[in-house]
Amino acid sequence: PEYYKWNQYFFLKFLEKGLVYRKKAAVNWCPECRTVLANEQVHNGKCWRHEDTEVEIKQLEQWFIKTTKYSDELLDTKKLEWPERIKIMQENWIGKSHGTEIQFDIDGKKWNIFTTRPDTIYGVTFMVVSAQHPRLMELATEKQKEDIEKFLGKIKSTSEKDAEVLGKEGVFTGSYAVNPLTNERVPVYAGNFVVADYGSGMVMAVPAHDQRDWEFAKKYKIPMREAIKGGNIKEKAFAGDGILINSGKFSGLKSPEAIEEIIKLLELKRLGKKAVNYKFRDWLVSRQRYWGTPIPIVYCEKCGIVPVPEKELPVRLPEKVKFGAGNPLATNKDFVETKCPRCKGKARRETDTMDTFFDSSWYFLRYCDNKNEKEPFDKKKAEYWMPVDQYIGGAEHACMHLIYSRFFTKVLRDFGFVKFDEPFSKLFNQGMLHGNDGYVMSKSRGNVVDPLSVINKYSADILRFYLVSVASPDKDFLWSDEAIEGSFRFVSKVVSYFKNASIGKTSEKTESKFNKAVRDITEDIENLRYNFAIIKLREFFDFLGERESKEVLEGFLKLFSVFCPHISEELWHQLGNKTFISLEKWPKADEKKINPELEKQEQACEKLVEDIKNIIRLVREKQNKDVQKAYVYALPKEKEIYDKVFLEKKLNLKIEIYSVADKGKYDPEGKAGRAKPGKPAVYAE
Repeated sequence: PEYYKWNQYFFLKFLEKGLVYRKKAAVNWCPECRTVLANEQVHNGKCWRHEDTEVEIKQLEQWFIKTTKYSDELLDTKKLEWPERIKIMQENWIGKSHGTEIQFDIDGKKWNIFTTRPDTIYGVTFMVVSAQHPRLMELATEKQKEDIEKFLGKIKSTSEKDAEVLGKEGVFTGSYAVNPLTNERVPVYAGNFVVADYGSGMVMAVPAHDQRDWEFAKKYKIPMREAIKGGNIKEKAFAGDGILINSGKFSGLKSPEAIEEIIKLLELKRLGKKAVNYKFRDWLVSRQRYWGTPIPIVYCEKCGIVPVPEKELPVRLPEKVKFGAGNPLATNKDFVETKCPRCKGKARRETDTMDTFFDSSWYFLRYCDNKNEKEPFDKKKAEYWMPVDQYIGGAEHACMHLIYSRFFTKVLRDFGFVKFDEPFSKLFNQGMLHGNDGYVMSKSRGNVVDPLSVINKYSADILRFYLVSVASPDKDFLWSDEAIEGSFRFVSKVVSYFKNASIGKTSEKTESKFNKAVRDITEDIENLRYNFAIIKLREFFDFLGERESKEVLEGFLKLFSVFCPHISEELWHQLGNKTFISLEKWPKADEKKINPELEKQEQACEKLVEDIKNIIRLVREKQNKDVQKAYVYALPKEKEIYDKVFLEKKLNLKIEIYSVADKGKYDPEGKAGRAKPGKPAVYAE
């Protein structure tokens, strides 16, 4: 209640400003549960709880939030440092279209029909109204009502996806629409593929120039009329631009020119105008279930719809309810029966709860001041902490939670609660973990790796180290038992090293390597490139000698602690520290100590390591024996570049390094003569 009180507070503020309204909307209804079902709860037209119960489509009064008022603002994503695909997903979800609103007459009533192709108006041969339109039955003649009822009985879900799978179906309503430019009467059908909330919920159908309409016309044997030259409508619709035909005085014009001329005529006759439409719909927040915030509204016979006064918030969820008998809140008589806040007469409470996305649309603001009992949050605290610098979440939230959060923030800005436009400056989408079978881990597939069993076997730190090292955080990756063994071996090496490490003086080369590691690893962590940070951390660890300065050893542990926090605390104390490493300051790189020449030397050593590995492979393949020792012959000025200790550690091999000018060098095959600048010669035995 301490949180959802403020949900109710914001709902009332939205209501005051005209951002909340009530209207009828189509819902999935289970007559057995006596409740509304989400599209996901409808399985093959049946209730998910009662597999023998057919789901019905009902028109119920529902509460909506006017998200569409902010459509254009929500389309503006220029300020956001978000993945481009998420921006595109939101743009497509909002779906802004520029077109024309044309007035068709149906039984003396005006219907404003939105189209992006007014140049095809002479090809209209029928109209289709959404099967979920609240005014559908107004269009039904007595003769057709029975057929319409049968058709509606076939539709088992309000989901657009379901309509696509089931195919385009419809039924004649008995009504006719009058084309405003031809005065031709065309039949009006009800269809399962038209969206009730897009435009007026009815479309002008041009089967010659729209594939969806073409398929519907073929199925129900409706005539087609070509209005644009360029296709073969016997085979499929021609949806492109072209030259108008069969279009009265507009015949012969190209589509773009015809569109402008037709709009001018419609505007002159006051039968149409340019218009903008959106796929985006207002947010239906009513839910007929228990888990949600009670909507703070009462219904009075005298006063009508009355908001609950702010001083009476929160309206608490009743504890004594019955489940499985319709809306749970409606089963508590003491909750439902109340007094009207205005006239004090008998009233009943709203029994719907809010969509739980309402809760998640502003929680980040409450985080700034979560104990505040007087207001949702202190404005100064929100101004200090917000917007969120880095938001991490799944791409599946792109068109629901993220849009609602952006909408909520913009509304609260306009109400004076905050001064910023966007809640999340940066967005990062994490990847998904796949099981050994290649599929995303899920309980239903049975391919889940139990983290507790992994933790019991290896420790939480090693699991954490493995998960961040195996791939970039935004990429999907496959679980590997072998790879986590590799992480275990490395972490074990770190633990073993620190058990035996002794404090000493660090060489200039190690100092350079350390400061470069701090700089590069810090940058990788800040940019969520954890897998690259791990690679560099491993490389630096391999560079450590038996004796190093305390600064370097502690610095390594601080870098390591991000990935293995528990083990790092233990090793930190082994070095004699009494504090917690997690409370220590992060190391800073000293750029002056980073020697580019030493970095070049290291690169030369790495290149030599690869050359020696190739020689070892060739010896094994051609002579069928293992190399025990390698001799390196470098030019006199380059001998000091190559670090014997580094090479032996990397190759797990005995190494001797000579200058080609050394008289006492061991060189049984005269390899030294092949040495070149930047490429020493090698002899292996």
